[in-house]
Amino acid sequence: MSQLTNQQIDAIARRIVSQLSAAPRIKPESPVSKFHFMSEGIFSNINSAVEAVNAAQREFIRLPLSKRDEIIASIRKSMIESARTLAEMANSETGLGRVEDKVKKNILVTEKTPGTEDLYPMARSGDRGLSLFELAPFGAIGAITPVTNPTSTIICNTIGMLAAGNGVVFNVHPIAKNVSMHNISLLSRAVVSAGGPPNLIATIAEPTIESAQELMKHPGIRLLVVTGGPAVVKAAMQSGKRAICAGPGNPPAVVDETADISKAGRDIVLGASFDNNVICTDEKTTFVVDKVAIELLRSMANNGAVVLNRSQSMRLERVIFEKTFGPGKEAIVNKALIGRNASVILSKIGMNVDDKIRLAVMEVDKDHPLVITEQMMPVMPVVKVKSADEGIDLAKWSERGCRHTASMHSRNIDNLSRMAREMDCSIFVKNGPNYAGLGQGGEGYCSFSIASPTGEGLTRPRSFSRERRCVLVDHFRIV
Repeated sequence: MSQLTNQQIDAIARRIVSQLSAAPRIKPESPVSKFHFMSEGIFSNINSAVEAVNAAQREFIRLPLSKRDEIIASIRKSMIESARTLAEMANSETGLGRVEDKVKKNILVTEKTPGTEDLYPMARSGDRGLSLFELAPFGAIGAITPVTNPTSTIICNTIGMLAAGNGVVFNVHPIAKNVSMHNISLLSRAVVSAGGPPNLIATIAEPTIESAQELMKHPGIRLLVVTGGPAVVKAAMQSGKRAICAGPGNPPAVVDETADISKAGRDIVLGASFDNNVICTDEKTTFVVDKVAIELLRSMANNGAVVLNRSQSMRLERVIFEKTFGPGKEAIVNKALIGRNASVILSKIGMNVDDKIRLAVMEVDKDHPLVITEQMMPVMPVVKVKSADEGIDLAKWSERGCRHTASMHSRNIDNLSRMAREMDCSIFVKNGPNYAGLGQGGEGYCSFSIASPTGEGLTRPRSFSRERRCVLVDHFRIV
């Protein structure tokens, strides 16, 4: 039986997207999982997947580095070709985000996740000879991925982990399992088509919490890479294995009176609404010096946001939270509204706005639950402050010590420097939308696993490697 080409797979996937769009979202059984073309890299249980990936990785590591580069190039080509299909499938299956933004995310991670060039060796020479330091793979990595960024995380992790010489077993989020399986099948095909071994990338057909726990404990897994919420991060850190954990964030943005207010308003709307705020780096709260607050709100309204009045804000609060616990305390978010368009959310309070409206903005007090709750929906709380110093202090409090991402709009170098130091985050953005910190409109490489809890920051191939030293005594120093 001949194998399907990537073009045939995409054609089938597009038909599946239309089927999913016409059906109720998130069913226990979905038609996608029944298709046989999703067999590559898909296993019935964790043990089989881990064994297969370990065998493939042993073969992979024997290939020359030039072949590894060819495999990474093949993956990039495949993912660029499939970026829209994967975005449409993810949106249809999960109901989260915006298709066009997901396309941008898929292309971003495909183009800007580093490859083998990140594995540069180091050397030290002295009177007693030469020592060479090189980066080696761990072997089989166990990776857990979120529902919010399923394909972009899988693509980013795969490129970085394979560039470092590893194989990977994914336990994907159950709500995104079908698009994730399709993604992994495409990646597996790209590896094999470039001369790599089959099953270097794997997952299971029915991922669960139990399968994630089994993956964490499996003796064949040498390293864990977890991108998700506090519970799964805690479990990984208690597993007894080396764990790279990308946890939650609640990124604040501070705007002082020296900022380019028109640009700040536009940037915050673009950043906070990107993929409907499901990305952990997206702006979640805005603190603005009161003397420029009206101007900032006007700029936001002119750039795709709707600014709510007090009555509308109070009604919206009752809709977006399932339960609140009082001022200054985190609330429980209405999960049905996570990642939905602003127009959908506002319709719940009787407001009819165009789908082009990307963000709902509500002025709130500093101790409002939305200020310290990671909402993951395009609803932005704006807090007026007396000074930049007060804004920075409140930003640090609202971020809750996640040390993930923060941003500031200012022309005052002292204010920018103070906030950068105080926040102590993996990503700090000055005068731009937060997604610039991921390389979208900013310099630097991209990562969708930002490991603040374990200290790696934006992960890259070097993060998924271990250092080895080779020492030649008394020779090879040439000066």
